[in-house]
Amino acid sequence: MQRYPRDLIGYGPNPPDAAWPGSARIAVQFVLNFEEGGENNILHGDAASEAFLSDIPGAAPWPGQRHWNMESLYDYGARAGFWRLHRLFTGARIPVTIYGVATALARAPEQVEAMKDAGWEIASHGLKWVEHRDMPEEEERAAIAEAIRLHTEVVGTPPRGWYTGRCSENTVRLVAETGAFDYISDAYDDDLPHWIEVEERDQLIIPYTLEANDMRFATAPGWVTGQDFFVYLRDAFDALYAEGAAGRPAMLSIGLHCRLIGRPGKIAGLRQFIEHIQGHEGVWCPRRIEIAEHWAQHHPHQRRERPSQMSRDRFLACFGGVFEHSPWIAERAWDGELGPVHDRPAGLHNALARVFRSASREERLGVLTAHPDLAGKLAAAKRLTADSTAEQASAGLDALTDDERARFTALNSAYVEKHGFPFIIAVRDHNKAGILNAFERRLDNDTDAEFAEACRQVERIARLRLEDML
Repeated sequence: MQRYPRDLIGYGPNPPDAAWPGSARIAVQFVLNFEEGGENNILHGDAASEAFLSDIPGAAPWPGQRHWNMESLYDYGARAGFWRLHRLFTGARIPVTIYGVATALARAPEQVEAMKDAGWEIASHGLKWVEHRDMPEEEERAAIAEAIRLHTEVVGTPPRGWYTGRCSENTVRLVAETGAFDYISDAYDDDLPHWIEVEERDQLIIPYTLEANDMRFATAPGWVTGQDFFVYLRDAFDALYAEGAAGRPAMLSIGLHCRLIGRPGKIAGLRQFIEHIQGHEGVWCPRRIEIAEHWAQHHPHQRRERPSQMSRDRFLACFGGVFEHSPWIAERAWDGELGPVHDRPAGLHNALARVFRSASREERLGVLTAHPDLAGKLAAAKRLTADSTAEQASAGLDALTDDERARFTALNSAYVEKHGFPFIIAVRDHNKAGILNAFERRLDNDTDAEFAEACRQVERIARLRLEDML
């Protein structure tokens, strides 16, 4: 038994209609990260200075020392960059979501007051702007609890959204376990919100972005000028706007930082982008919490039994008969690697078919011979499986004339005598006349070719059964 937890299919080829308010073609959501005063610094009890996301090329931590230049660049974000962005967004009447590091918010009372006066959402960006990768689970759990407590104390209300950013493999689970958040954004995996299940908690995930993000002014490859940023945002918007016009409305997240985009030479690109989207109809610019509320109302989570999470006994009870009288196929599939991609018909069929394809010829022959004759003695005696009964009935094989029954009997006998296994066809793909034509045509095939065709038909029958089941 192997279980692979990553969900590599998501909504698949048919994402849901987001049904954005006002029939909007796209939701454009701006996030402003407020981290200044919460970054690594020996003043904050950290072992070294910050080295991430600044205009210092190749910055490295200074163990045990303050890095004056680094601090100064972060200071710029709080002192000047924030206010430039505040003027831009309030002037454009676009509300934003703040990802606020709790300790940074505690050191920025005037900025917090301005955020609240503007009606901006202040979500939690963790306790400190530090790396969580190697943080012990209990330490991270305590940091999450303290972030919520301090945020509530500073802002006056608890945060309803969460984004760590520099997270660990435990972060999303630990945050979800608190039951405190309408959404978590530590994911970059989709253009739409989606749900995850964390024990009894149905947790909404609103994916964030690391590419439509001004952080690339401080990374390579990245932006050099504000125009670079504008062109990328414009192209992303135009592509999603066109998809929305075609009936697939999605979400464009844009990530910003006070100390980066807040510089005058960079913010020009952002201003140009805002003018671009305001020239289009059907653009919704919500805070992230509005997206969460909308999704919870229009796309609530529905739990269902998932094959990849079933016990062995339950899996065999459900899928042991998908390949006719051959439960060993489901047994081997359950022992193999299953995950979320196998919880839908295509994925589970692939897992079962791989077992069938890799089996010996004798084992596959056993599967073929387990199939009943079409309109044969077992059907007449009502001894077919429920699936086979329904499948043969779908093509009218349960209501043959005497001449038709005689013809099927003769063909069954001739086919088995020549090839050594019953004639197999996915009857739901054909009508009665088509089945008879295929029967007569395939009777003349050589046995190797017919063995391969029969195996393909077995797989097709299994796929149709799974479509019904899942």
